[in-house]
Amino acid sequence: MKLAFAALLAAGVLLAHPAPAIAAAPDASTAADAKAYRKDGARHIYAAYRDQIYKGKLPPLIHAIVVAEVDLDDAGNVRDVNMIRTPSHAPDVTERVRQMIRAASPLPAPKRMGGTKYLDIWLVDKSGRFQLDTLTEGQR
Repeated sequence: MKLAFAALLAAGVLLAHPAPAIAAAPDASTAADAKAYRKDGARHIYAAYRDQIYKGKLPPLIHAIVVAEVDLDDAGNVRDVNMIRTPSHAPDVTERVRQMIRAASPLPAPKRMGGTKYLDIWLVDKSGRFQLDTLTEGQR
């Protein structure tokens, strides 16, 4: 397992510590509930990792699916990331998703809710690029 992970890192498929490209604090969200907030959170993740987004429709077989519940305070800081569903064959993807969410903090502040928990589904291709279910372009 460690050898496979090292090989993927060497091949550039996975980033050990993905660095988000966030220039400034995000605007506050006007979402009134967690379902509406998902789009604001997803847009922020896409902006932070624009070079790692899978462009176009995903292939029929996705390498890994991770369902993450993100707990935010009223300023948009990540308090916790709870993994609801993880790929048993790709634990490295689970850890990468967790790191990416934490590194993208703060997310847009959920001011109307005073903090929130929201779910999103990460669809990860074998190249390491991803789409979030909230903003997915679908599958071929």
